[in-house]
Amino acid sequence: MIDLRLIREQRERIEARLRMRDPSLDLSEIVSLDEQRREQIAEVERLKAELNQGSQEVGRRKRDGENADDLLARLAELSDRVSALDDKLRDTQSQIDGLLALLPNVPHESVPTGSKDEYVVLKTVGEKPDPAFPIHHHLELAEAKGILDFKRAAMIAGAKFPMYVGAAARLEMALIQFMFFRHADRGYVPVLPPFMANSRSFYVSSQLPKFEDDIYRCERDDLYLSPTAESLLVNLHRDEILEADELPKQYVAYTPCFRREAGSYGEEERGLIRVHQFNKVEMFKFTTPESSYDELANLITDAEGVLQALRMHYRVVLLTTEDMSQQASKTVDLEVYLPGQGRYYEVSSCSNCEAFQARRGNIRYRPAPKEKPQFVHTLNGSGLATSRLMAAILENNQQEDGSVRIPEVLQSMVGAETL
Repeated sequence: MIDLRLIREQRERIEARLRMRDPSLDLSEIVSLDEQRREQIAEVERLKAELNQGSQEVGRRKRDGENADDLLARLAELSDRVSALDDKLRDTQSQIDGLLALLPNVPHESVPTGSKDEYVVLKTVGEKPDPAFPIHHHLELAEAKGILDFKRAAMIAGAKFPMYVGAAARLEMALIQFMFFRHADRGYVPVLPPFMANSRSFYVSSQLPKFEDDIYRCERDDLYLSPTAESLLVNLHRDEILEADELPKQYVAYTPCFRREAGSYGEEERGLIRVHQFNKVEMFKFTTPESSYDELANLITDAEGVLQALRMHYRVVLLTTEDMSQQASKTVDLEVYLPGQGRYYEVSSCSNCEAFQARRGNIRYRPAPKEKPQFVHTLNGSGLATSRLMAAILENNQQEDGSVRIPEVLQSMVGAETL
């Protein structure tokens, strides 16, 4: 959430930056409500001061044996007005909070302005595979081997739910274990969180209220299925004040992720490219504002390390203002190449959300003893999502005889060198 004081003091700059994300954004209603709120506060304070002064006068009259009926009637009237104004003030504040909750984060100055297709490729690592034989789409390859079964998954749950069978199930579990322990060995505290969260948690992470239609909800219990472990990990220190020497705090979690992914998609997104359920290992950091962009660089390096260990060809992409998630101030994606389609697909998204989520969750730190607490910065990054990574392994590691070479770092866990 954006600091209302920042909007009040730097409206033109904030509005100009936000319009780089959405040209239709307008802060006029928030500014108008804020002015109304401050007027209401001033009036309430004036009336309360009059009430206080009147109460003292009533006390004096009673001590002096004077009649105070007229003043008591006046005070009753003032009390009713204060009560009514307090209700209006709460309503105004609720309207302001609702509008603030829908605003995206202010993009960092280094983020390029533009649409989804105007991303900036920062670097490319490795070479595209160029085999002398035809490359098959991962879905065709997996179904021919009997290791992906979307038909039975649809019977059990519905369309766009995957089911891994046999060697693919072993490879999926090996990927999760490899990534989880790799990050844990590099200083991330391992966490296995609940796979569901309440509405307050999803508000802090920024899934609510703006994206309620995109997430699965268990209405009876008012719980939501997590679309990413970010939604869970950001709440680990909600309403806490951390000490500066505790930061950065960094966590790694494994969770399945659930997304409605509403809409229709073309041929390029069949198979594992866009599904309702997938597995992901997630990295998350709480940092000081001064160190957050250095920690973003470290986060990207850690995510890249997984792709390098798997010997995947990939590229690093800086997203534009119109392509970032609501909470992000800057996002860098890692994209793997799928030769079966001749396209790159995102497998990791690394973002600095600055104080946006921390303000929603009241997550602060004390810069030094006795100093006023400040909001931390929060960062998240996939480390990585397995569905598209599985597709990349199948398509990039095909052999001429139809087998698929398993990445060397996973072979002992899978118990085989090829699929």
